[in-house]
Amino acid sequence: MIRLIPILLCLALPAWAAPPLSVEIVTVERQTEPREFSLTGEIVARDAVDMAFSTGGRLAAVPVQAGDRIAAGTVLARLEAVQQEQALRAAQAALASAQADFRQAKEDFERQERLLERGATTRIARDNAEDALNIAQGSLAQAQAELDLARKAVADTVLTATDAATVVERLGEPGEVIGAAQPVIRLAVGDALDALFDVPEAMLVSNAPPSKVHLKLIDHPDRAFTGAVREISPLVDTARGTVAVTVSVLDPPDVAGFGDAVVGTVRFPGDAQIVLPHSAITATETGPAVWVVDPDTMAVSLTPITVARFETGRIVLDNGLDPGTQVVARGAHLLFPGRIVQPAEAPR
Repeated sequence: MIRLIPILLCLALPAWAAPPLSVEIVTVERQTEPREFSLTGEIVARDAVDMAFSTGGRLAAVPVQAGDRIAAGTVLARLEAVQQEQALRAAQAALASAQADFRQAKEDFERQERLLERGATTRIARDNAEDALNIAQGSLAQAQAELDLARKAVADTVLTATDAATVVERLGEPGEVIGAAQPVIRLAVGDALDALFDVPEAMLVSNAPPSKVHLKLIDHPDRAFTGAVREISPLVDTARGTVAVTVSVLDPPDVAGFGDAVVGTVRFPGDAQIVLPHSAITATETGPAVWVVDPDTMAVSLTPITVARFETGRIVLDNGLDPGTQVVARGAHLLFPGRIVQPAEAPR
């Protein structure tokens, strides 16, 4: 029995009799850090024009390619024009016939005029010749109008550029049947570029549009340039919850082209927030918590916290701690309520 007394005395010693545990301690303070967001978008033409035929038909040829720089009058595409060319030949033949009829009617009228002056014909015969001339003249005008329409129909089967431009995209291929006004070629007029991004709606609601957007091409990450927000669509893509945002490219590099993938980065001033190392967090039955150190006794206690978000290697708190509070940053897994700790010495 006497031998058990030392053992019982040891068990009865309070927890604070144990040597203080060396842990890393940090002091809570609010930090203001700029927030940074990056999204991937696409380089597009600022002034893009979709070229289309005024009539439908089957595409016979599309002689231009994306990236081609073209002059005004360059042929962009052709439709099959067999019917239009047949109608043109028929209209040309009809005009030739109408011209011959008009010449004949004119000669007959002039002859009747001369005969009437000599009294060798009747007024009725002269009037009949005049009526025939008027009819022939009307037929000639109609034939000319039909020829003009036939020529326009043939011309409408050829799509040409109205200005110097750059081909952005072919929207139709030979053999396809297209309708009237259906875009076939997309052109960029001028050299101005935009960057188009699909931005989450929540980001736009919680932040004002930035004054500057930092840009870099995915294929040329070393070529950084800048842009400015030019347009924010008033419509939301309900399927993806995004809004189309157009950024004017202010100083595009010479390697930037239509359709290139681009990364846009914006920075916003941050709010004052409490940031702790990831290793400081522990868990309780009610949720996340941290070990708070009493500076007078150096004893620790659990304090619940609310985490705003997790970041790489750290956590951002929503609430739960006041500035100046001392928190165990490393060694939390060795602690229990009331454990006495001491700051660990910095490694030499």
